[in-house]
Amino acid sequence: MMIFIFRIILKIYSTYHTFLNKASLEVAKYQGMKVGKNFFMPDKIYFGTEPYLIEIGDDVNIAAGVRFVNHGGTASLLKKLPGYEDARIVGRIKIGNNCMIGINSVIMQDVQIGNNCILGANSVLSQSMPDGTVFVGNPAQFLCTIEDYGDIVLKNSPKYPRELEADKKKLDKYLKENLPYKFKKARRIK
Repeated sequence: MMIFIFRIILKIYSTYHTFLNKASLEVAKYQGMKVGKNFFMPDKIYFGTEPYLIEIGDDVNIAAGVRFVNHGGTASLLKKLPGYEDARIVGRIKIGNNCMIGINSVIMQDVQIGNNCILGANSVLSQSMPDGTVFVGNPAQFLCTIEDYGDIVLKNSPKYPRELEADKKKLDKYLKENLPYKFKKARRIK
């Protein structure tokens, strides 16, 4: 009985959360943010105070906790110093088509992300990314091309009957019973 109650509570929470995310997106679009087709944001994203300076292409997936920073607050300190009264930090952000932005990443002003790009989780991007690249870290740096990353993913992809992907419950059951216990080894930091 308790599991039934917990499931209802989680469903209510999930519905409420989805509604808030949709509202956040719609307000940002109303304020001038441009968003392409098939945009996916499964959880809260922070579009900042100038969403009208953000442009997002088609087929973009942005994970939870991502922040867009179109201006720098440090200019408020600089403006108080003699000779720096006109100091301002503000700029646009543009994301190309078919991109994935990892959880809790920060995208700074004056940055353009090309087409077919991945920005890794917890990255802080303060430089532009060329088409077909993968950047990671703080500050985010070039890791590899999208093709190199694809080769790594293919090499390490779990083997299971792909037809199970049409039925989530069957896939979950299969993975629970058959996915090998294979873990990454520790690496030395250079």
